[in-house]
Order: sequence, then C-alpha cells, then structure tokens
Amino acid sequence: MNQERIFQVLVAPHVSEKAAALAEASNQYVFKVAVNATKAEVRKSVEQLFKVKVEAVQTLKVKGKLKRNKYGQSAKPTWKKAYVRLERGQEIDLAVAE
Repeated sequence: MNQERIFQVLVAPHVSEKAAALAEASNQYVFKVAVNATKAEVRKSVEQLFKVKVEAVQTLKVKGKLKRNKYGQSAKPTWKKAYVRLERGQEIDLAVAE
C-alpha cells in the first residue's frame, strides 16, 4: 500500500461513550474510515501510523439517516466504521494534541 493511501483510509477517530468503554475494557479503538477501505488496508494503516500491532479488525457501514427539512427530505451520508483490537500491551493515545 502506498503512503498516500495510508492517510486516506483513516478519516478520524470515532469518539463516543461506547468507544471509550471499549478502549478501556477490551483494548479496541473505533475509527471512521473511507467507505471503500478494506480490513487489510485498515490494519496496515493503523499499524504504520500508530506503530502498534493489530490483532483484529471489524468493519461496518453506518447507513445515513433521512432528515426532513423545509425543502422535503435530505439524506445524511453513509459512512464506514472500523473496530480495531490491538494486541496485549499495545495502546493508542488519541488525546494527544499537536
């Protein structure tokens, strides 16, 4: 995988209460990823960007919701989420501000 694709795969960390609980309990981190990203690409991208070893990757698509507005209906975009489990002893610090 080329360097450009590594940065395109991971869009952002997904910050929520459930994601924080997973990180604490089972060493899993949640990321928003590109809709066309594969599990293998997510694994390589996380390993190279954060210098950690990935044990497993689970992905799912979050369907965009229909919203009503004064013009009728509009749809929020569909996006993809990846649950990344790291090997024991590995950790990602998502709170680092640069």
